[in-house]
Amino acid sequence: METLLRLTVANMKGLVRDRAALFWTFFFPIMFVLLFGVLFSGSGDSKVSVGFVDQDGGSAVSTQIKTQFTSIPILTVQTGSLEDEKAAMQRGDVSAVIVVPKGLAAAIATKQPMALQLYTDPSKTQTTQVVQGAATQIANGFNLGLAGGSAVLGISQLSLASTNISTVAYLVPSILAMALMQLGVFAAVPLVQQREKGILKRMGATPLARWKLVASNILLRMVVAAVDTVLILGVGIAVFHIEIVGNLLEAAGFVFLGAGAFLALGFMLASFLKTEEQATGVVQVVQMPLMFLSGIFFPFDFMPEFLRSIARLLPLTYLGDGLRQSMVNGTQVAPIAVDAAILLGWLVVCLGIAARSFRWE
Repeated sequence: METLLRLTVANMKGLVRDRAALFWTFFFPIMFVLLFGVLFSGSGDSKVSVGFVDQDGGSAVSTQIKTQFTSIPILTVQTGSLEDEKAAMQRGDVSAVIVVPKGLAAAIATKQPMALQLYTDPSKTQTTQVVQGAATQIANGFNLGLAGGSAVLGISQLSLASTNISTVAYLVPSILAMALMQLGVFAAVPLVQQREKGILKRMGATPLARWKLVASNILLRMVVAAVDTVLILGVGIAVFHIEIVGNLLEAAGFVFLGAGAFLALGFMLASFLKTEEQATGVVQVVQMPLMFLSGIFFPFDFMPEFLRSIARLLPLTYLGDGLRQSMVNGTQVAPIAVDAAILLGWLVVCLGIAARSFRWE
């Protein structure tokens, strides 16, 4: 028993001395708890913005429906014309548009079935479910209270896109953005490994120009990015029959611009890391906030405002947004030119820092 205790104490001392093991064992799970707690606790100031269009001339019925929507705590309601609110949705200012059609009050009076129109964005599945659930609850309550339970008021859900695109098709750009991010950021690990083993030092001592060594690494990653893109789109088309309706040339530009920006970020990280263990840990820490705060999987509407401010600084936010706009005409986080400019800025800044700080030994 004494021997067992001594071995246990020795192993514990070894764990305490290993900073990387301490981080992954204790601090990384705490980071996840804090991150998901902030995202999903519901204690923040997160709200879903919706547009409300009254085409029934301010009738008693439309006024009552608007009052019910504005009374829902998680919703922020703004009013306007159909054209203005659809334009606001395209800009990303609102997440859905509710339309009270003309003649609704008259139809209700005669118990003729009529439906509210609900414009949603298929790329924002969680937000759509929230607004659709609220609209359905209001319609059911209205039918029960004023129409004796008859299904007079219904919900007609419409997509903002001009074509019928599945939810999977809207997820494909997000998955592609994540793959490009990981491709670039994880480039730091083999670079640090090669430096630690002296491979970079020996390669730098050869007559071959150093820029060619760097260029070959970049070219390899770009080829992998192209193959990744073809595979992801190929699986989506072959298995889920997705339809890409956007500008493929524009999308290809975002693929290579995004891959370049994250590759530059990976080079920059490799400039400051000394061991392979450090590189692996830091890369994991960097990619997690990028994935969860960039809006590619979790919508901005459910984030507290301070997290949205952080998300607006992240390059993955703009890569995902640019790919969604160029591939499936998704609603925007920013204009597509702004997406490209911010990714280009990240590429230039990170590459500049890497060029000044990179060590070959």
